[in-house]
Amino acid sequence: MKADIDLSRLPRHVAIIMDGNGRWATSRGLDRSEGHVEGVNTVRRITEAASEIGIGYLTLYTFSTENWKRPKEEVDALMHLIVIAIERETPDLIKNNVRLTMIGDRDRLPREARERLEKCMDDTSHCTGLTLILALSYSSRWEIREACRRYAEDVAAGRATTADMDNDATFDRYLTTAGIPDPDLLIRTGGDHRVSNFLLWQIAYSEIYVTDTFWPDFSKEDFYTSISNFQNRERRFGLTSAQLK
Repeated sequence: MKADIDLSRLPRHVAIIMDGNGRWATSRGLDRSEGHVEGVNTVRRITEAASEIGIGYLTLYTFSTENWKRPKEEVDALMHLIVIAIERETPDLIKNNVRLTMIGDRDRLPREARERLEKCMDDTSHCTGLTLILALSYSSRWEIREACRRYAEDVAAGRATTADMDNDATFDRYLTTAGIPDPDLLIRTGGDHRVSNFLLWQIAYSEIYVTDTFWPDFSKEDFYTSISNFQNRERRFGLTSAQLK
């Protein structure tokens, strides 16, 4: 499938809802945490795949604000796993020229996890290849509320006026994804057909690709298949096919 990809028409930004870790583990009689551990291995190979073909941005829905409602033992294990995995992978990220960043509510992260994550981000800040974006403690409704609050604060302080909010680009600057292009392709593993409060503003015109494959089983070939599928679609952005031609 990699050979079938037109490298001149790659999606600039790919976002992924990594679903199915728990179901993957349960179907094998394993604890759900084993699915999350295996999911980290998938993150590594899909990051490599995206970097190899020249994707500019890869956003992974790692932990949502709703995930804080899960059992404390699972949340604690996830936080520990995320930080350990990031620290372990940082040397390879640097080697492969991958810059790490995150979007989400950093204030809700445990202090140790936040500090260790920020160090990894600092260590890769000089990299100029793929930008790997972890959506951690993230939800789109939270993000949009926060953007509106910051805009209202600017208006109250005289730094902005209501007339300034007359285009999408102005609002974009208040989002956690400011400076990052909107996703061209949204991939969801695990078979569910919903966007789960993920990048609701940014995916307005994203192409959506859903696969029944659970995230731990999602291979490089599966990723390349999603890219090939994307390249066979016509993106009209509200126009007609005749207008595009």
